[in-house]
This record gives sequence, C-alpha cells and structure tokens, in this order.
Amino acid sequence: MSDVAYTEREVEALLFAAAGPLSDADLAKRLPEGADIAGAIAALQERYRGHGVELVEVAGRWRFQTAEDLAWLMTDERDEPRRLSKAAQETLAIIAYHQPVTRAEIEAVRGVQASKGTLDVLLELGLVRMRGRRRTPGRPITYGTTDAFLEHYGLANLGDLPGAAEMRAAGLLSLDLPADFAVPNPDGLAIDEDPLDDGDQVEFHTDFLGEETA
Repeated sequence: MSDVAYTEREVEALLFAAAGPLSDADLAKRLPEGADIAGAIAALQERYRGHGVELVEVAGRWRFQTAEDLAWLMTDERDEPRRLSKAAQETLAIIAYHQPVTRAEIEAVRGVQASKGTLDVLLELGLVRMRGRRRTPGRPITYGTTDAFLEHYGLANLGDLPGAAEMRAAGLLSLDLPADFAVPNPDGLAIDEDPLDDGDQVEFHTDFLGEETA
C-alpha cells in the first residue's frame, strides 16, 4: 500500500473516532511527520462524494456527517427545552453580519432596546463571544460569533452565511438593514478594537429566555 493511501486510511480512522471536528493541526499531531494531510482530505472527500455520509469542513475543521439530502432520515421530533426567541434570533443575525458590534449598535439596527437577557443567552449557549473593546468613549464591549456558531449552522466560515434575502425568508432577519450591509471578515480584531483585559466581565446578568419581550 502506498504512503498516500495509508495516510488516507489514518485520517479516515481519526475523523470517524473523533468526538468532534478535527483541524489539519489536530490531525498532524497524530500522524507521522510530513504526512500529506491535504491530499488525504481531498481523496476522502472525493471517495465519499455522493455517499450516505460525506466529509465536510465546518469552522475550519473536518468531520463526517450525513449527506444533506438524507438529513430527513435523522429527524427526531422532541420538545426543545430552550429555543431562541425572535429577539435572540435577530440579535444573533445582527452580530453575525455586523461583527464586531456593540450593544448600542445592535439596538440601533433592531430599532428597539435590547433585553438584558438576550445577549446573556447567546453567550451562555456559546454562539456569541466578547471580542474586544471599541476605541471610542466609554470603550464599549464588542461582540462576534464563535466556532460553535459555525458548527451549529454547518458553516465552513462566515463567508458561507446566506444572503439577506435568504435570512429574511427563514424568518431570522425581519428588519431593515443599512445600505452597507456586508459579511464581515471573521479573523482577528477590527482596527478600532482592543483585546479584552482579564478582568472584563459580561455587561448583562443571566435571565430566562422566556422573559424577553424585545
């Protein structure tokens, strides 16, 4: 068996056994030095193309998942103990498309004052994180999405976010967006941001999602 074929088998075994998606760096730690990981990934993607499971990239990591057209087979109807309210969904969409964004900027886009629990819920679920502090008076905290957000929605990166029209059709963006609406670059801090200090705390206190009104 060739070295390439053996590396392909090794990568396949690691991805099947992993509890979550693995990055190229994660794979490199387990494989012999100099292993052709990119070649193995490309070969596996081609081999599994059209199969019941496929190799996909999510948040810069690799995982096997059910083919999209067969997802209906895995549907399991059950009561969800916690669902995002409309306010939380809109807030998450604004953060995803406008990050880095401050609480005041979120309120300006939505046109209403944010409930204190909305950001808390998104932070608690790991969909949103505090990115830094804006270099403006008051130095407000800025927010952005996380890798967990990308994994939850099956996105390789923020460039794969659907357009505004698709978001509205899905009921996630029922508001008027500014003319400069654009998908952000998810990497690093913005020019007008400074990293958070160790002592920085969330601006809100935990609240129950069901108590939100806006």
